Amino acid sequence: MLAARAEYHRTMPDLIVVLVIVLIIVIMLRGPKTLPEIGAMLGRGTKNLKDELEGKSTDDDKPRDQGPPG
Repeated sequence: MLAARAEYHRTMPDLIVVLVIVLIIVIMLRGPKTLPEIGAMLGRGTKNLKDELEGKSTDDDKPRDQGPPG
């Protein structure tokens, strides 16, 4: 069990370093002006995921009325 804790604490900083490197690459490729757009997309995606996990329905789940047949 002690070895598992040591392994967890060792990998956590590695994850942070990888995330920082990915952020730097995104800034270099996309430019700093697009970061707010990327953040907004991630925020909407997180909100949608949270709403779906809580069981809240969205407009996409409702059946659409296509009018009378014929």
